[in-house]
Amino acid sequence: MQVGNIMAFMQYAMQIIMAFLMITMMSIMIPRANVAAKRINEVLGTEVSIKDPMQPEHTLEDRKGEVVFDHVSFEYPGAEEKVLNDISFTAKKGQTVAFIGSTGSGKSTLVNLIPRFFDVTEGSITVDGVDVRKLSLKELRGKLGYVPQKGVLFSGTIDSNIRYGREEATEAEVQRAAEIAQAWDFISEKEEKLDSPIAQGGTNVSGGQKQRLCIARTLLKHPKVLIFDDSTSAVDTATESGIRRALAELGDVTKLIIAQRISSVQSADIIVILDDGRLHAVGTHDELLKKDTIYQEIYNSQMKGGDADGESIRR
Repeated sequence: MQVGNIMAFMQYAMQIIMAFLMITMMSIMIPRANVAAKRINEVLGTEVSIKDPMQPEHTLEDRKGEVVFDHVSFEYPGAEEKVLNDISFTAKKGQTVAFIGSTGSGKSTLVNLIPRFFDVTEGSITVDGVDVRKLSLKELRGKLGYVPQKGVLFSGTIDSNIRYGREEATEAEVQRAAEIAQAWDFISEKEEKLDSPIAQGGTNVSGGQKQRLCIARTLLKHPKVLIFDDSTSAVDTATESGIRRALAELGDVTKLIIAQRISSVQSADIIVILDDGRLHAVGTHDELLKKDTIYQEIYNSQMKGGDADGESIRR
């Protein structure tokens, strides 16, 4: 055989072999794609459980910023036990209400009921005098500012990430929100300042910086009720103290704060202690320190552990 015939034979043989390899790969990929398509269709076909009411009501003008829990209980769909049991308290306009308790006591679930990420199983939650289930989702969530424990940033710039809360805001308003969130210090140190790039997910900033940018984004929205789900866990105590002092100046905003550190909750108007989904005690820092054993245990463990803000607490 000539060399050309041998090369042609080899090329044709390789084409046949590659075709069989492709058939083998397709026999693996098609079942996978079929299962994935069914799952996507299940998601697209799922009926949304949280809906706007047929005839939505409107909040009362004289009770802006008021949040009331009235004998609220909640259990997740399909669960055998309730996560929250008979929770009742009132957060009045301008007050700071702090939630503290052990891991799994229901703190995050409690605040997630306010923007209707879930609906209560029993009882009711009212915002500005109206049950949240009777408000349109747009009106309800327009009044709320929610900062999750795990902050989310998008690819773009610092400015675009903060403006996500309110795109029409001026540069002065963006800077003011960053100052309250104690983020302006590290922003101003960057060469491009507000135009500094942010990678997808905020991978080019630290955890504390990410949380502060998320707080600034929420503050720019000018909400009537601020919800912090342990959203200062990654910042140092000095920065956290600065955020608390700045938030205290927002007198007309109701603040609901979940925290693990005593230093984060001691200045709150009301401290709510949750224990295994139940409201264990309600009071101020001084009241609970005198009468509540759980609060005393948390306080003593953190003070003996050398809490960085211990001196300010003792004072």
